[in-house]
This record gives sequence, C-alpha cells and structure tokens, in this order.
Amino acid sequence: MKPIRSSRRAVALAALAAVGTLTMTACNDDASSSDTATTPPAAPTAAATSPSGGAITPAAPTSAPAGGAASGSAAAPAPAGSTPAPGTTVKVGDAVTIPFSSGSTKGTIALAVTSIEKGDPADLTSLNLGDKAKGLVPYYIHYKITNAGSTDLSFTSVTHMKGLLADGTEAQDLMIIGSFPKCKGDSLPKGFTNGQSAESCSVAMSPEASKVAGAEYWGDPYTLGKGVNWK
Repeated sequence: MKPIRSSRRAVALAALAAVGTLTMTACNDDASSSDTATTPPAAPTAAATSPSGGAITPAAPTSAPAGGAASGSAAAPAPAGSTPAPGTTVKVGDAVTIPFSSGSTKGTIALAVTSIEKGDPADLTSLNLGDKAKGLVPYYIHYKITNAGSTDLSFTSVTHMKGLLADGTEAQDLMIIGSFPKCKGDSLPKGFTNGQSAESCSVAMSPEASKVAGAEYWGDPYTLGKGVNWK
C-alpha cells in the first residue's frame, strides 16, 4: 500500500464508547500501516478513510453534571475583574477574560461562546463515520477569541471547548481532521496581537432525545468538569 496523499485523503476517527483500548485501521491502495492514528488508552478508536475526518470522543464519566456544581445547586456567578473560578457559569454571548497557554506561549484572552447551532446528521456524511454516529446529532459551538494581553498569539489554537447536554452532563466530541466547512476550528491568524479577534467552532454530539444546551471551556488553568460554562 502507498502512503496517504494529504491532498486527497484524511482520516476519520470514530471513538467507541467501550471500556479498554481498541484500534481498528481501514486502508486501501492509498494507505499504509504507518498512517495508523495513535490514541491514548482512554480513547479507543476506529479509523476509516474519507475526504475529511474526525474523531467522536465519548464523554468522560462523571458523578455530577459538568460545570463544577452538583445538580440542583446554584451556578457560581462570574467574578468581576478577576479570573473566573472553576464552575463559573455565564450567559451565551458573554465574554470572560482568562489566562491562556499554548505550548510555551502564554497570554490572556477574552473568550465568549456566541451561539450553539443545531446541525443535521447528514452534515457528517462526508466523514464516513457510519454506525459510530448513528442516533447522534451534531451541534456547532461558535465562539469568539480576543487577545486581551500583550503576547502575540499568532498560530496558536484555542480548543478544549466541550458541549453540555440539557441535563448538564458532557456531550461527546467530534474532533475534525481536515476541512469541515460547517464548523471551522482554525488556528489564530498571523499578527494576533492585543485587541485582535477571531472566531472558531467546536462540534459536540448529542443523542437524538437530548440536545446540546451549553458549553464548557476547560483549557488550562481549568480542568474537565471544572471549567467556565455558557448556558
């Protein structure tokens, strides 16, 4: 088998919600064993070729809804003039100013989830996810990033944005590999200095019987389930 030509193929990864590690690789006459995706033990995957691709990551098991508060308790308000505490909840459209780091680059950003858009399962057809996406509906979490510090953040990426279901639990992620016009998650552009803004997008997957009703940013200095939430 020949090496994958990146201009023609990308890998669509669909994570299986099963305990343990399972990796299956599909290849054709344009693929080779050297193209097998490397995944951590906690995220078992299956791979197949497609024009663009993604990885459905099952939600991590939690003892309480994501957002840092048990079900039924009041969400922590966003403190004014300081870094929001873990579990802070704000309204969709509101911005929070938080520390940001990407590798050795450290700065400050203002981050706001601007909308949560329901997609159509047909949107995923080009990813060739097959049964891995059966019964799931994509939601597109759109967010705005503004450089609020003095560090040039060119070419860094603001990721770690996760969907929250109607009951407060975590939605499954769809990590895009390649191009996906419905929800573009590009790196920050060149010259992203103080005051510059850009928009990005993250895909969350919801069972048909539920919906993605909120979002959580859990990048450093936060952790999954103890981040900043928009609802």
